[in-house]
Amino acid sequence: MLVVLVVVLVMVMMVVLVVVMMVVVMLVVVVLLLMMVLLLLLLLLLVVVVV
Repeated sequence: MLVVLVVVLVMVMMVVLVVVMMVVVMLVVVVLLLMMVLLLLLLLLLVVVVV
Protein backbone atom coordinates (compact mmCIF):
# COMPACT_ATOMS: atom_id res chain seq x y z
CA MET A 1 0.00 0.00 0.00
CA LEU A 2 2.78 2.43 0.87
CA VAL A 3 4.47 1.85 -2.46
CA VAL A 4 1.20 2.51 -4.31
CA LEU A 5 0.68 5.73 -2.35
CA VAL A 6 4.21 6.90 -3.13
CA VAL A 7 3.79 6.13 -6.82
CA VAL A 8 0.48 7.99 -6.96
CA LEU A 9 2.01 10.97 -5.15
CA VAL A 10 4.95 11.06 -7.56
CA MET A 11 2.63 10.92 -10.57
CA VAL A 12 0.49 13.72 -9.16
CA MET A 13 3.60 15.81 -8.53
CA MET A 14 4.77 15.22 -12.11
CA VAL A 15 1.39 16.23 -13.53
CA VAL A 16 1.32 19.37 -11.37
CA LEU A 17 4.84 20.27 -12.48
CA VAL A 18 3.93 19.82 -16.14
CA VAL A 19 0.80 21.96 -15.75
CA VAL A 20 2.76 24.68 -13.96
CA MET A 21 5.40 24.65 -16.68
CA MET A 22 2.72 24.95 -19.37
CA VAL A 23 1.09 27.89 -17.57
CA VAL A 24 4.43 29.63 -17.13
CA VAL A 25 5.27 29.16 -20.82
CA MET A 26 1.86 30.52 -21.84
CA LEU A 27 2.32 33.56 -19.59
CA VAL A 28 5.78 34.23 -21.01
CA VAL A 29 4.47 33.97 -24.58
CA VAL A 30 1.59 36.34 -23.80
CA VAL A 31 3.94 38.86 -22.18
CA LEU A 32 6.31 38.70 -25.16
CA LEU A 33 3.41 39.23 -27.57
CA LEU A 34 2.20 42.22 -25.55
CA MET A 35 5.72 43.67 -25.57
CA MET A 36 5.91 43.25 -29.35
CA VAL A 37 2.52 44.90 -29.84
CA LEU A 38 3.54 47.80 -27.61
CA LEU A 39 6.78 48.22 -29.55
CA LEU A 40 4.86 48.22 -32.84
CA LEU A 41 2.44 50.81 -31.50
CA LEU A 42 5.33 52.99 -30.35
CA LEU A 43 6.95 52.69 -33.78
CA LEU A 44 3.68 53.65 -35.43
CA LEU A 45 3.35 56.67 -33.12
CA LEU A 46 6.92 57.71 -33.95
CA VAL A 47 6.24 57.40 -37.68
CA VAL A 48 3.03 59.41 -37.40
CA VAL A 49 4.74 62.11 -35.33
CA VAL A 50 7.73 62.29 -37.69
CA VAL A 51 5.49 62.37 -40.77
